[in-house]
Amino acid sequence: MKEKNTLHPSDLEDLDEAPVWTDDDFANAVHRVGLKPVGKKLKINMTLDPDVVAWYKSKAGGRGYQTLMNAALREGMRGFDLVETLRQVIREELHTA
Repeated sequence: MKEKNTLHPSDLEDLDEAPVWTDDDFANAVHRVGLKPVGKKLKINMTLDPDVVAWYKSKAGGRGYQTLMNAALREGMRGFDLVETLRQVIREELHTA
């Protein structure tokens, strides 16, 4: 019977080239999406209607509803930019006609 090629746990230490992270390394770490740094989220207090919160909680399964609300607000920002861009294009077209 052939013996399987196995590594002993002490052999794994030699294979790990990653340095050990210190508390300072974590404190200086920068969160990135792709290569762009992303700022930390801002904690705020706001008052919302109970039915709005309940709806987002139901859509998120009760977990992560604030992330879902953040995504909806971000989409609203993008939609606003699109609406303003379209309005500007229409104004320019009407002005030249």
